[in-house]
Amino acid sequence: MEAGFAVLIGFIFAASIYLMLSRQLIRILLGVSILSNAVNLLIFTAGRLEREVPPVIPDSALVPVGATANPLPQALILTAIVISFSFFAFLLVLAFRAYQELGTDDANEMRVAEPKGEARPPMGY
Repeated sequence: MEAGFAVLIGFIFAASIYLMLSRQLIRILLGVSILSNAVNLLIFTAGRLEREVPPVIPDSALVPVGATANPLPQALILTAIVISFSFFAFLLVLAFRAYQELGTDDANEMRVAEPKGEARPPMGY
């Protein structure tokens, strides 16, 4: 089961990186959103997919009696979902405002600081 999730996570990471390498802002935003979902799935898979008993300690014991579920990956994922949603909302508003001001969503055409008609700066080393 975990091997299947590993392959699925690899495909999701590849799709998100492919989208983030695009020139359109909307594709970049979708890539960031898919990347955050892939990271959440990776954390969930790292926490093991086995079904175990909840981490409840009986009154007669000081530690759990048997194997228990680890609540830390679920707590991390819930926190990451909230943070990634707020980050996506911020980037969406930022991209919308950039589109309103510049009239394009192409990252190469958003070179406002570079004057038109002059030679382009070197793009490599």
